[in-house]
Amino acid sequence: MRIRVAMPDGTSVERDLESGSFVIGRSSKADLIVLDRSMSREHARLFREGTQWKVDDLGSRNGTFLNGQPVTTPMPVSPGDTLSVGGATVTIAGGAAPAAAPSSAQTWGEHTVLRSAAELLQLEESGPLPAEIREEAQLRRYAERLRIVNEVHQALARSVALEELLELILDRAFDHLKPEEGAIFLKRGAEYYCARSRSSRSGRGEALFSRHLVEEVAEKGLAALVVDTQIDERFNQAMSIMGAGLRSLVAAPLSDGTRPLGMIVLGSLYAVRQFSEEDMELLVSLASVAALRISNVALAEEAAERRRLEQEVALARRIQEALLPDALPEVPGYEVFGSNFPSQGVSGDYYQVRPRLDGAEVGLQVIDVSGKGIGASLLTASVEALCVAPLEDGLPADEIYSRVSRLLFARTPPEKYATGFLAVLTPASGAVRFCNAGHLPGLVLRSDGSQEWLGKGGPPLGLIPGAEYSAGEASLGPGDLLVIYSDGITEAIDPDDEMYGRERLAVVCGEHREKPLDQLAAELDRDLHAFAKGVPFHDDRTVVILRRLRS
Repeated sequence: MRIRVAMPDGTSVERDLESGSFVIGRSSKADLIVLDRSMSREHARLFREGTQWKVDDLGSRNGTFLNGQPVTTPMPVSPGDTLSVGGATVTIAGGAAPAAAPSSAQTWGEHTVLRSAAELLQLEESGPLPAEIREEAQLRRYAERLRIVNEVHQALARSVALEELLELILDRAFDHLKPEEGAIFLKRGAEYYCARSRSSRSGRGEALFSRHLVEEVAEKGLAALVVDTQIDERFNQAMSIMGAGLRSLVAAPLSDGTRPLGMIVLGSLYAVRQFSEEDMELLVSLASVAALRISNVALAEEAAERRRLEQEVALARRIQEALLPDALPEVPGYEVFGSNFPSQGVSGDYYQVRPRLDGAEVGLQVIDVSGKGIGASLLTASVEALCVAPLEDGLPADEIYSRVSRLLFARTPPEKYATGFLAVLTPASGAVRFCNAGHLPGLVLRSDGSQEWLGKGGPPLGLIPGAEYSAGEASLGPGDLLVIYSDGITEAIDPDDEMYGRERLAVVCGEHREKPLDQLAAELDRDLHAFAKGVPFHDDRTVVILRRLRS
Protein backbone atom coordinates (compact mmCIF):
# COMPACT_ATOMS: atom_id res chain seq x y z
CA MET A 1 0.00 0.00 0.00
CA ARG A 2 1.14 3.56 -0.70
CA ILE A 3 0.49 6.58 1.51
CA ARG A 4 0.91 10.29 0.87
CA VAL A 5 1.81 12.44 3.87
CA ALA A 6 1.32 16.21 4.06
CA MET A 7 3.81 17.34 6.70
CA PRO A 8 3.09 20.20 9.16
CA ASP A 9 5.75 22.37 7.47
CA GLY A 10 3.94 22.21 4.10
CA THR A 11 6.15 19.58 2.46
CA SER A 12 4.83 16.18 1.40
CA VAL A 13 6.25 12.69 1.02
CA GLU A 14 5.08 9.37 -0.38
CA ARG A 15 5.88 6.00 1.14
CA ASP A 16 5.26 2.41 0.08
CA LEU A 17 4.21 0.17 2.96
CA GLU A 18 6.16 -2.97 2.10
CA SER A 19 6.24 -4.63 5.52
CA GLY A 20 3.23 -5.56 7.60
CA SER A 21 3.63 -2.69 10.09
CA PHE A 22 4.38 1.02 9.72
CA VAL A 23 4.72 3.40 12.70
CA ILE A 24 4.33 7.19 12.45
CA GLY A 25 5.68 9.39 15.23
CA ARG A 26 8.23 11.87 16.52
CA SER A 27 10.75 9.26 17.68
CA SER A 28 13.82 8.36 15.63
CA LYS A 29 12.64 4.76 15.94
CA ALA A 30 9.43 5.44 13.95
CA ASP A 31 9.20 4.32 10.31
CA LEU A 32 8.07 7.85 9.38
CA ILE A 33 9.46 10.65 11.58
CA VAL A 34 7.35 13.80 11.88
CA LEU A 35 9.05 16.53 13.93
CA ASP A 36 5.96 18.22 15.32
CA ARG A 37 5.13 19.05 18.92
CA SER A 38 1.56 17.73 18.57
CA MET A 39 2.96 14.32 17.54
CA SER A 40 3.68 11.64 20.12
CA ARG A 41 6.90 9.67 19.91
CA GLU A 42 5.05 6.63 18.57
CA HIS A 43 1.73 8.10 17.53
CA ALA A 44 -0.08 5.67 15.21
CA ARG A 45 0.52 2.40 13.38
CA LEU A 46 -0.67 1.12 10.01
CA PHE A 47 -0.62 -2.67 9.86
CA ARG A 48 -1.82 -5.46 7.61
CA GLU A 49 -4.22 -8.09 8.88
CA GLY A 50 -4.70 -10.70 6.18
CA THR A 51 -5.46 -8.71 3.04
CA GLN A 52 -6.86 -5.72 4.96
CA TRP A 53 -4.81 -2.71 6.12
CA LYS A 54 -5.82 -1.14 9.43
CA VAL A 55 -4.83 1.85 11.56
CA ASP A 56 -4.37 1.87 15.32
CA ASP A 57 -3.66 4.74 17.70
CA LEU A 58 -0.67 3.96 19.95
CA GLY A 59 -1.90 5.86 23.00
CA SER A 60 -0.99 9.23 21.51
CA ARG A 61 -1.51 12.44 23.45
CA ASN A 62 -3.62 14.19 20.78
CA GLY A 63 -5.31 11.18 19.18
CA THR A 64 -5.53 9.75 15.66
CA PHE A 65 -8.53 10.47 13.41
CA LEU A 66 -9.78 8.47 10.40
CA ASN A 67 -11.92 10.62 8.09
CA GLY A 68 -12.58 12.90 11.06
CA GLN A 69 -13.53 10.12 13.49
CA PRO A 70 -11.30 9.25 16.48
CA VAL A 71 -9.51 5.91 16.27
CA THR A 72 -10.15 4.12 19.56
CA THR A 73 -9.71 0.56 18.27
CA PRO A 74 -7.99 -0.78 15.12
CA MET A 75 -10.01 0.40 12.12
CA PRO A 76 -9.77 -0.69 8.45
CA VAL A 77 -8.51 1.82 5.88
CA SER A 78 -9.13 1.98 2.15
CA PRO A 79 -7.84 4.07 -0.78
CA GLY A 80 -9.12 7.63 -0.45
CA ASP A 81 -9.28 7.57 3.36
CA THR A 82 -7.60 10.39 5.26
CA LEU A 83 -5.82 10.12 8.61
CA SER A 84 -5.07 13.09 10.89
CA VAL A 85 -1.95 12.24 12.90
CA GLY A 86 -0.81 15.19 15.00
CA GLY A 87 -0.06 17.99 12.55
CA ALA A 88 0.33 15.61 9.58
CA THR A 89 -2.34 14.44 7.14
CA VAL A 90 -1.99 10.94 5.70
CA THR A 91 -3.91 9.96 2.55
CA ILE A 92 -4.30 6.29 1.69
CA ALA A 93 -3.40 6.17 -2.00
CA GLY A 94 -3.97 2.47 -2.76
CA GLY A 95 -1.49 -0.04 -4.17
CA ALA A 96 2.23 0.68 -3.99
CA ALA A 97 2.57 -0.27 -7.64
CA PRO A 98 0.05 -0.44 -10.49
CA ALA A 99 -1.88 -3.66 -10.68
CA ALA A 100 -0.50 -6.23 -13.06
CA ALA A 101 -1.80 -5.43 -16.52
CA PRO A 102 -3.63 -8.08 -18.49
CA SER A 103 -1.72 -9.46 -21.43
CA SER A 104 -4.71 -9.63 -23.76
CA ALA A 105 -8.13 -8.12 -24.25
CA GLN A 106 -10.64 -8.70 -21.47
CA THR A 107 -14.40 -8.43 -21.56
CA TRP A 108 -16.01 -6.38 -18.83
CA GLY A 109 -19.68 -6.67 -19.49
CA GLU A 110 -20.84 -8.07 -22.78
CA HIS A 111 -19.96 -5.04 -24.88
CA THR A 112 -16.88 -3.68 -23.08
CA VAL A 113 -13.19 -4.35 -23.79
CA LEU A 114 -10.28 -3.51 -21.50
CA ARG A 115 -6.63 -3.50 -22.54
CA SER A 116 -3.50 -2.59 -20.66
CA ALA A 117 -2.44 0.86 -21.89
CA ALA A 118 1.19 0.03 -21.11
CA GLU A 119 0.98 -3.15 -23.18
CA LEU A 120 -0.57 -1.32 -26.14
CA LEU A 121 2.22 1.25 -26.08
CA GLN A 122 4.85 -1.46 -25.77
CA LEU A 123 3.47 -3.26 -28.83
CA GLU A 124 3.58 0.00 -30.76
CA GLU A 125 7.23 0.57 -29.86
CA SER A 126 8.45 -3.04 -30.04
CA GLY A 127 10.05 -2.87 -33.49
CA PRO A 128 8.87 -5.40 -36.13
CA LEU A 129 5.27 -4.99 -37.20
CA PRO A 130 2.82 -7.64 -35.99
CA ALA A 131 1.82 -10.08 -38.73
CA GLU A 132 -1.83 -9.06 -38.58
CA ILE A 133 -1.07 -5.54 -39.87
CA ARG A 134 1.26 -6.44 -42.73
CA GLU A 135 -1.55 -6.24 -45.27
CA GLU A 136 -1.26 -3.13 -47.42
CA ALA A 137 -4.46 -1.48 -46.16
CA GLN A 138 -3.57 -2.18 -42.59
CA LEU A 139 -0.06 -0.86 -43.15
CA ARG A 140 -1.57 2.37 -44.44
CA ARG A 141 -3.75 2.69 -41.33
CA TYR A 142 -0.73 1.98 -39.11
CA ALA A 143 1.33 4.64 -40.92
CA GLU A 144 -1.53 7.10 -40.56
CA ARG A 145 -1.67 6.40 -36.85
CA LEU A 146 2.06 7.09 -36.52
CA ARG A 147 1.60 10.30 -38.52
CA ILE A 148 -1.18 11.44 -36.17
CA VAL A 149 0.89 10.69 -33.08
CA ASN A 150 3.84 12.60 -34.54
CA GLU A 151 1.55 15.52 -35.33
CA VAL A 152 0.28 15.52 -31.75
CA HIS A 153 3.87 15.47 -30.48
CA GLN A 154 4.66 18.56 -32.53
CA ALA A 155 1.41 20.33 -31.63
CA LEU A 156 1.95 19.84 -27.89
CA ALA A 157 5.70 20.45 -27.90
CA ARG A 158 5.61 24.19 -27.33
CA SER A 159 5.53 25.62 -23.83
CA VAL A 160 1.95 26.46 -22.82
CA ALA A 161 -0.09 26.77 -19.66
CA LEU A 162 -2.07 23.76 -18.49
CA GLU A 163 -5.45 25.16 -19.62
CA GLU A 164 -4.21 25.75 -23.16
CA LEU A 165 -2.51 22.36 -23.24
CA LEU A 166 -5.77 20.58 -22.32
CA GLU A 167 -7.59 22.49 -25.08
CA LEU A 168 -4.94 21.37 -27.61
CA ILE A 169 -5.32 17.75 -26.49
CA LEU A 170 -9.09 17.90 -27.01
CA ASP A 171 -8.52 19.59 -30.39
CA ARG A 172 -6.51 16.62 -31.63
CA ALA A 173 -8.87 14.05 -30.12
CA PHE A 174 -11.87 15.64 -31.84
CA ASP A 175 -9.97 16.05 -35.13
CA HIS A 176 -8.96 12.40 -35.39
CA LEU A 177 -11.58 10.41 -33.46
CA LYS A 178 -14.70 12.51 -34.19
CA PRO A 179 -16.49 12.12 -30.83
CA GLU A 180 -19.52 14.15 -29.83
CA GLU A 181 -18.42 14.58 -26.24
CA GLY A 182 -14.95 14.69 -24.72
CA ALA A 183 -13.50 15.37 -21.30
CA ILE A 184 -10.16 15.28 -19.49
CA PHE A 185 -10.30 14.37 -15.81
CA LEU A 186 -7.28 15.11 -13.65
CA LYS A 187 -6.44 13.84 -10.19
CA ARG A 188 -6.25 16.31 -7.31
CA GLY A 189 -5.43 14.67 -4.00
CA ALA A 190 -7.52 11.50 -3.86
CA GLU A 191 -10.31 12.87 -6.10
CA TYR A 192 -10.79 13.42 -9.83
CA TYR A 193 -12.24 16.56 -11.34
CA CYS A 194 -13.19 17.62 -14.87
CA ALA A 195 -10.30 19.85 -15.93
CA ARG A 196 -11.55 20.43 -19.51
CA SER A 197 -14.54 19.28 -21.53
CA ARG A 198 -16.01 19.81 -24.97
CA SER A 199 -19.19 18.96 -26.84
CA SER A 200 -20.16 19.19 -30.50
CA ARG A 201 -23.78 19.22 -29.33
CA SER A 202 -25.52 21.18 -26.60
CA GLY A 203 -24.37 18.72 -23.95
CA ARG A 204 -21.44 18.98 -21.58
CA GLY A 205 -18.37 16.77 -21.41
CA GLU A 206 -18.68 16.45 -17.62
CA ALA A 207 -21.41 13.84 -18.30
CA LEU A 208 -18.63 11.39 -19.23
CA PHE A 209 -17.56 10.97 -15.61
CA SER A 210 -18.01 7.45 -14.24
CA ARG A 211 -16.66 5.98 -11.03
CA HIS A 212 -16.22 2.64 -12.83
CA LEU A 213 -14.04 4.30 -15.48
CA VAL A 214 -11.97 6.03 -12.79
CA GLU A 215 -11.30 2.73 -11.04
CA GLU A 216 -10.44 0.73 -14.16
CA VAL A 217 -8.89 3.36 -16.45
CA ALA A 218 -7.29 6.05 -14.27
CA GLU A 219 -6.31 3.93 -11.27
CA LYS A 220 -5.45 0.61 -12.95
CA GLY A 221 -3.97 2.01 -16.16
CA LEU A 222 -6.38 0.17 -18.51
CA ALA A 223 -7.76 1.49 -21.77
CA ALA A 224 -11.51 0.95 -22.11
CA LEU A 225 -13.83 0.53 -25.08
CA VAL A 226 -17.56 0.50 -24.31
CA VAL A 227 -19.52 -0.40 -27.42
CA ASP A 228 -22.96 0.14 -25.89
CA THR A 229 -23.50 1.67 -22.45
CA GLN A 230 -27.14 0.58 -22.36
CA ILE A 231 -26.24 -3.09 -22.52
CA ASP A 232 -23.39 -2.94 -19.99
CA GLU A 233 -24.99 -2.95 -16.54
CA ARG A 234 -22.09 -0.96 -15.09
CA PHE A 235 -23.10 2.04 -17.21
CA ASN A 236 -26.86 1.78 -17.64
CA GLN A 237 -27.14 3.12 -14.07
CA ALA A 238 -24.82 6.07 -14.72
CA MET A 239 -27.43 8.79 -14.99
CA SER A 240 -25.06 11.45 -16.35
CA ILE A 241 -23.97 9.24 -19.24
CA MET A 242 -27.42 7.87 -20.01
CA GLY A 243 -29.03 11.28 -19.63
CA ALA A 244 -26.68 12.68 -22.25
CA GLY A 245 -27.72 9.92 -24.66
CA LEU A 246 -24.17 8.60 -24.97
CA ARG A 247 -23.90 4.96 -26.00
CA SER A 248 -20.32 4.40 -27.18
CA LEU A 249 -17.31 5.34 -25.03
CA VAL A 250 -13.56 5.09 -25.34
CA ALA A 251 -11.15 6.03 -22.53
CA ALA A 252 -7.40 6.03 -21.91
CA PRO A 253 -5.36 6.68 -18.77
CA LEU A 254 -3.06 9.64 -18.22
CA SER A 255 0.01 8.55 -16.26
CA ASP A 256 3.57 9.77 -15.79
CA GLY A 257 4.77 6.18 -15.37
CA THR A 258 4.79 6.28 -11.57
CA ARG A 259 1.36 7.55 -10.61
CA PRO A 260 -2.04 8.22 -12.19
CA LEU A 261 -2.61 11.76 -13.42
CA GLY A 262 -6.14 11.29 -14.75
CA MET A 263 -7.91 10.04 -17.87
CA ILE A 264 -9.34 11.20 -21.19
CA VAL A 265 -12.83 9.99 -22.14
CA LEU A 266 -14.65 10.37 -25.46
CA GLY A 267 -18.31 9.56 -26.09
CA SER A 268 -20.80 9.43 -28.94
CA LEU A 269 -24.37 8.54 -29.78
CA TYR A 270 -24.81 4.92 -30.84
CA ALA A 271 -26.35 5.83 -34.23
CA VAL A 272 -23.67 8.39 -35.00
CA ARG A 273 -20.38 6.81 -34.02
CA GLN A 274 -19.30 3.43 -32.65
CA PHE A 275 -15.71 3.41 -31.45
CA SER A 276 -13.45 0.49 -32.32
CA GLU A 277 -10.38 -1.12 -30.80
CA GLU A 278 -8.31 0.79 -33.35
CA ASP A 279 -9.78 4.02 -31.94
CA MET A 280 -8.90 2.86 -28.45
CA GLU A 281 -5.29 2.19 -29.52
CA LEU A 282 -5.02 5.63 -31.11
CA LEU A 283 -6.45 7.31 -28.01
CA VAL A 284 -3.90 5.47 -25.84
CA SER A 285 -1.11 6.86 -28.02
CA LEU A 286 -2.55 10.38 -27.81
CA ALA A 287 -2.99 10.04 -24.04
CA SER A 288 0.62 8.89 -23.64
CA VAL A 289 1.91 12.03 -25.35
CA ALA A 290 -0.60 14.19 -23.48
CA ALA A 291 0.38 12.73 -20.09
CA LEU A 292 4.04 13.54 -20.71
CA ARG A 293 3.17 17.14 -21.54
CA ILE A 294 0.75 17.48 -18.60
CA SER A 295 3.42 16.16 -16.25
CA ASN A 296 6.01 18.57 -17.65
CA VAL A 297 3.63 21.52 -17.40
CA ALA A 298 2.72 20.54 -13.84
CA LEU A 299 6.41 20.37 -12.92
CA ALA A 300 7.06 23.75 -14.53
CA GLU A 301 4.08 25.29 -12.73
CA GLU A 302 5.22 23.75 -9.45
CA ALA A 303 8.68 25.22 -9.99
CA ALA A 304 7.16 28.63 -10.77
CA GLU A 305 4.94 28.42 -7.71
CA ARG A 306 7.93 27.42 -5.61
CA ARG A 307 9.86 30.46 -6.90
CA ARG A 308 6.86 32.69 -6.16
CA LEU A 309 6.60 31.33 -2.62
CA GLU A 310 10.32 31.78 -2.11
CA GLN A 311 9.98 35.40 -3.20
CA GLU A 312 7.03 35.88 -0.85
CA VAL A 313 8.97 34.29 2.02
CA ALA A 314 11.95 36.55 1.28
CA LEU A 315 9.67 39.61 1.27
CA ALA A 316 7.98 38.48 4.49
CA ARG A 317 11.38 37.97 6.11
CA ARG A 318 12.49 41.48 5.06
CA ILE A 319 9.31 42.94 6.55
CA GLN A 320 9.78 40.92 9.71
CA GLU A 321 13.42 41.96 10.02
CA ALA A 322 12.22 45.55 9.83
CA LEU A 323 10.09 44.86 12.92
CA LEU A 324 13.05 43.44 14.84
CA PRO A 325 15.32 46.09 16.34
CA ASP A 326 18.30 47.09 14.18
CA ALA A 327 20.23 47.86 17.32
CA LEU A 328 19.27 47.50 20.94
CA PRO A 329 19.03 50.67 23.05
CA GLU A 330 21.74 51.49 25.54
CA VAL A 331 20.61 51.03 29.11
CA PRO A 332 23.00 52.80 31.53
CA GLY A 333 24.45 50.32 33.99
CA TYR A 334 23.37 47.31 31.94
CA GLU A 335 24.43 45.16 28.98
CA VAL A 336 21.69 43.79 26.71
CA PHE A 337 21.66 41.32 23.77
CA GLY A 338 18.98 39.79 21.51
CA SER A 339 18.90 37.37 18.55
CA ASN A 340 16.40 35.46 16.42
CA PHE A 341 17.03 32.42 14.19
CA PRO A 342 13.98 31.24 12.17
CA SER A 343 13.56 27.50 11.51
CA GLN A 344 12.02 28.41 8.13
CA GLY A 345 12.33 31.45 5.89
CA VAL A 346 10.26 33.55 8.28
CA SER A 347 9.88 33.35 12.03
CA GLY A 348 6.98 33.00 14.42
CA ASP A 349 9.12 34.55 17.18
CA TYR A 350 9.60 38.21 17.99
CA TYR A 351 11.62 40.13 20.56
CA GLN A 352 11.98 43.76 21.59
CA VAL A 353 13.83 45.93 24.08
CA ARG A 354 12.04 49.28 24.44
CA PRO A 355 12.77 52.18 26.88
CA ARG A 356 9.71 54.01 28.19
CA LEU A 357 8.75 56.82 30.57
CA ASP A 358 11.77 58.82 29.37
CA GLY A 359 14.15 55.97 30.18
CA ALA A 360 12.90 55.41 33.74
CA GLU A 361 11.85 51.91 32.67
CA VAL A 362 12.80 49.40 29.97
CA GLY A 363 10.50 46.73 28.56
CA LEU A 364 12.03 43.42 27.42
CA GLN A 365 9.83 40.93 25.63
CA VAL A 366 9.89 37.63 23.70
CA ILE A 367 6.78 36.50 21.78
CA ASP A 368 6.23 33.03 20.25
CA VAL A 369 3.10 32.61 18.12
CA SER A 370 1.50 29.29 17.23
CA GLY A 371 2.46 27.73 13.91
CA LYS A 372 5.31 28.43 11.53
CA GLY A 373 5.99 30.11 8.21
CA ILE A 374 4.24 33.09 6.63
CA GLY A 375 1.00 32.71 8.61
CA ALA A 376 2.92 32.75 11.88
CA SER A 377 4.93 35.79 10.80
CA LEU A 378 1.71 37.71 10.02
CA LEU A 379 0.35 36.87 13.47
CA THR A 380 3.68 37.96 14.99
CA ALA A 381 3.35 41.35 13.31
CA SER A 382 -0.19 41.67 14.67
CA VAL A 383 0.88 40.86 18.24
CA GLU A 384 3.77 43.33 17.97
CA ALA A 385 1.39 46.08 16.84
CA LEU A 386 -1.02 45.34 19.72
CA CYS A 387 1.81 45.52 22.28
CA VAL A 388 3.45 48.78 21.18
CA ALA A 389 0.94 51.38 22.40
CA PRO A 390 0.25 50.00 25.91
CA LEU A 391 3.96 49.36 26.42
CA GLU A 392 4.88 52.92 25.45
CA ASP A 393 2.02 54.29 27.58
CA GLY A 394 3.66 52.80 30.66
CA LEU A 395 1.01 50.23 31.57
CA PRO A 396 2.05 47.41 33.93
CA ALA A 397 3.06 44.11 32.30
CA ASP A 398 -0.03 42.20 33.48
CA GLU A 399 -2.42 44.91 32.20
CA ILE A 400 -0.64 44.94 28.83
CA TYR A 401 -1.10 41.20 28.40
CA SER A 402 -4.75 41.32 29.54
CA ARG A 403 -5.47 43.93 26.87
CA VAL A 404 -3.47 42.19 24.12
CA SER A 405 -5.04 38.80 24.87
CA ARG A 406 -8.57 40.23 24.67
CA LEU A 407 -7.92 41.97 21.34
CA LEU A 408 -6.10 38.98 19.86
CA PHE A 409 -8.92 36.59 20.80
CA ALA A 410 -11.45 38.88 19.07
CA ARG A 411 -9.38 39.14 15.87
CA THR A 412 -8.07 35.63 15.28
CA PRO A 413 -9.46 32.07 14.97
CA PRO A 414 -9.26 29.82 18.06
CA GLU A 415 -6.19 27.90 16.87
CA LYS A 416 -4.18 31.12 16.60
CA TYR A 417 -2.58 32.30 19.82
CA ALA A 418 0.79 33.38 21.20
CA THR A 419 2.90 32.91 24.29
CA GLY A 420 4.93 35.77 25.66
CA PHE A 421 7.23 36.88 28.45
CA LEU A 422 7.32 40.60 29.27
CA ALA A 423 9.71 42.07 31.84
CA VAL A 424 9.68 45.75 32.86
CA LEU A 425 13.00 46.82 34.37
CA THR A 426 13.59 49.88 36.54
CA PRO A 427 17.29 50.42 35.80
CA ALA A 428 17.99 52.65 38.80
CA SER A 429 17.00 49.99 41.35
CA GLY A 430 17.28 46.76 39.35
CA ALA A 431 13.62 45.95 40.15
CA VAL A 432 11.83 43.77 37.56
CA ARG A 433 8.07 43.34 37.26
CA PHE A 434 7.18 40.58 34.81
CA CYS A 435 4.25 38.70 33.32
CA ASN A 436 4.45 35.24 31.73
CA ALA A 437 1.65 34.45 29.24
CA GLY A 438 1.93 30.69 28.84
CA HIS A 439 5.61 31.07 27.98
CA LEU A 440 8.66 29.26 29.33
CA PRO A 441 9.83 30.79 32.62
CA GLY A 442 12.44 33.52 32.48
CA LEU A 443 15.78 32.70 34.08
CA VAL A 444 17.65 34.88 36.58
CA LEU A 445 21.27 33.79 37.15
CA ARG A 446 22.79 35.38 40.25
CA SER A 447 26.40 36.43 40.45
CA ASP A 448 26.88 33.85 43.23
CA GLY A 449 25.81 31.02 40.88
CA SER A 450 22.26 30.58 42.20
CA GLN A 451 19.26 30.74 39.87
CA GLU A 452 15.60 31.73 39.92
CA TRP A 453 12.83 30.83 37.44
CA LEU A 454 10.16 33.45 36.70
CA GLY A 455 6.85 31.81 35.81
CA LYS A 456 4.03 33.95 37.24
CA GLY A 457 1.44 35.23 34.76
CA GLY A 458 -1.45 33.49 32.96
CA PRO A 459 -2.53 31.54 29.85
CA PRO A 460 -1.30 32.14 26.27
CA LEU A 461 -2.42 35.36 24.61
CA GLY A 462 -5.64 35.12 22.59
CA LEU A 463 -6.46 31.59 23.73
CA ILE A 464 -9.18 32.22 26.33
CA PRO A 465 -11.76 35.05 26.33
CA GLY A 466 -11.43 37.32 29.33
CA ALA A 467 -8.17 35.72 30.48
CA GLU A 468 -6.68 37.29 33.60
CA TYR A 469 -2.97 37.84 34.24
CA SER A 470 -0.91 38.57 37.32
CA ALA A 471 2.53 40.10 37.64
CA GLY A 472 5.55 38.78 39.46
CA GLU A 473 8.53 40.60 40.92
CA ALA A 474 12.28 40.01 40.91
CA SER A 475 15.41 42.10 41.28
CA LEU A 476 18.78 42.19 39.57
CA GLY A 477 21.90 42.87 41.59
CA PRO A 478 25.35 43.68 40.16
CA GLY A 479 26.53 40.82 37.92
CA ASP A 480 23.07 39.17 37.72
CA LEU A 481 21.68 37.94 34.39
CA LEU A 482 18.10 37.81 33.06
CA VAL A 483 17.59 35.30 30.19
CA ILE A 484 14.33 35.23 28.19
CA TYR A 485 14.09 32.58 25.44
CA SER A 486 11.68 30.67 23.19
CA ASP A 487 10.97 26.94 23.15
CA GLY A 488 12.84 26.51 19.87
CA ILE A 489 15.92 26.34 22.10
CA THR A 490 14.73 24.13 24.95
CA GLU A 491 12.69 21.79 22.71
CA ALA A 492 15.45 21.15 20.18
CA ILE A 493 16.00 17.39 19.93
CA ASP A 494 18.95 15.09 19.38
CA PRO A 495 19.03 11.89 17.25
CA ASP A 496 17.62 9.95 20.23
CA ASP A 497 14.61 12.29 20.41
CA GLU A 498 15.76 13.80 23.70
CA MET A 499 15.06 17.50 24.30
CA TYR A 500 17.68 20.12 25.12
CA GLY A 501 15.70 21.35 28.13
CA ARG A 502 15.83 24.49 30.23
CA GLU A 503 18.15 22.91 32.80
CA ARG A 504 20.90 22.53 30.19
CA LEU A 505 20.28 26.11 29.05
CA ALA A 506 20.79 27.27 32.66
CA VAL A 507 24.00 25.27 32.99
CA VAL A 508 25.53 26.66 29.76
CA CYS A 509 24.54 30.24 30.60
CA GLY A 510 25.93 29.78 34.08
CA GLU A 511 29.26 28.45 32.82
CA HIS A 512 29.75 31.46 30.51
CA ARG A 513 27.93 34.17 32.49
CA GLU A 514 31.05 36.33 32.84
CA LYS A 515 31.63 36.59 29.09
CA PRO A 516 30.30 39.44 26.93
CA LEU A 517 26.66 38.67 26.10
CA ASP A 518 27.23 38.14 22.37
CA GLN A 519 29.89 35.54 23.22
CA LEU A 520 27.61 33.94 25.83
CA ALA A 521 24.88 33.64 23.18
CA ALA A 522 27.40 32.16 20.72
CA GLU A 523 28.44 29.55 23.32
CA LEU A 524 24.77 28.66 23.85
CA ASP A 525 24.25 28.29 20.09
CA ARG A 526 27.37 26.12 19.74
CA ASP A 527 26.23 23.86 22.56
CA LEU A 528 22.77 23.62 20.99
CA HIS A 529 24.22 22.49 17.63
CA ALA A 530 26.54 20.02 19.34
CA PHE A 531 23.55 18.57 21.18
CA ALA A 532 21.34 18.31 18.07
CA LYS A 533 24.07 16.51 16.07
CA GLY A 534 22.59 17.53 12.74
CA VAL A 535 18.90 17.07 13.57
CA PRO A 536 17.12 20.09 12.00
CA PHE A 537 15.67 22.66 14.39
CA HIS A 538 11.89 22.40 14.03
CA ASP A 539 11.10 25.71 15.70
CA ASP A 540 12.39 29.29 15.77
CA ARG A 541 15.11 30.16 18.30
CA THR A 542 15.02 33.51 20.08
CA VAL A 543 16.88 34.78 23.14
CA VAL A 544 17.15 38.10 25.00
CA ILE A 545 19.83 38.46 27.69
CA LEU A 546 20.22 41.34 30.16
CA ARG A 547 23.13 41.78 32.62
CA ARG A 548 23.43 44.36 35.38
CA LEU A 549 26.99 45.61 35.38
CA ARG A 550 29.05 45.44 38.54
CA SER A 551 30.07 49.06 38.46
